[in-house]
Amino acid sequence: MSPGLVLFDIDGTLLRRTGPHHRDALVEAVRRVTGLETTTDHIPLHGMLDPDIIARMLERAGAPKRLVRQAMPAILRAAQNIYVRKCPDLTRRTCPGVRRLLRALERRGAVMGLVTGNLTRIGWKKLERAGLRRYFRFGAFGEMSRDRAGLVRLALREARRRGWWDPSAPVALIGDAPADVQAAKANGVRAIAVATGITPLEELAALEPDLLLRDLRQLNVEDLVS
Repeated sequence: MSPGLVLFDIDGTLLRRTGPHHRDALVEAVRRVTGLETTTDHIPLHGMLDPDIIARMLERAGAPKRLVRQAMPAILRAAQNIYVRKCPDLTRRTCPGVRRLLRALERRGAVMGLVTGNLTRIGWKKLERAGLRRYFRFGAFGEMSRDRAGLVRLALREARRRGWWDPSAPVALIGDAPADVQAAKANGVRAIAVATGITPLEELAALEPDLLLRDLRQLNVEDLVS
């Protein structure tokens, strides 16, 4: 049994400045499936799930709700196929302190998982191209639930089902967006906010996370495991 379960967001938490390839994959997938020209401009992407972003893109292009529902499964498949072919090298895109923290957690035997708005294959591909894939046993991804709190519930359920984590052991969610803090609080897990994304430190502080950091270099492993 693990001495602790640590769940991580990806964009802005583990990685940053990963390029336009993710957004481009969503736009191209919509075009291939529906023929519509869309954009992510003026959509508040931070903390959103990919399916919600796509739905917003379609709505802004005038697509009726019926088309959004019918086209969504094919768009999700296409977006993942496009991204895994075009994902760049991300080895130099890790946020400060990430590699040190992951190595330290690995040494302590902590179980690490993902809770991210990225679609499954997009999320795993980013970690693979960043050289971080080996640290993570499992993940809850954008297409798996209607909101981020639901993704946390799925992650907790999966970790317990596989015998990796017992509720008596500590669990934390580390993220850079308000949605990460809110999802952690909704599930009664420790909320650790890190200001390496686009949300200002002051805005994260207003949400009263259990721990607020400028970056992961400030995080002590002892704060995460029993």
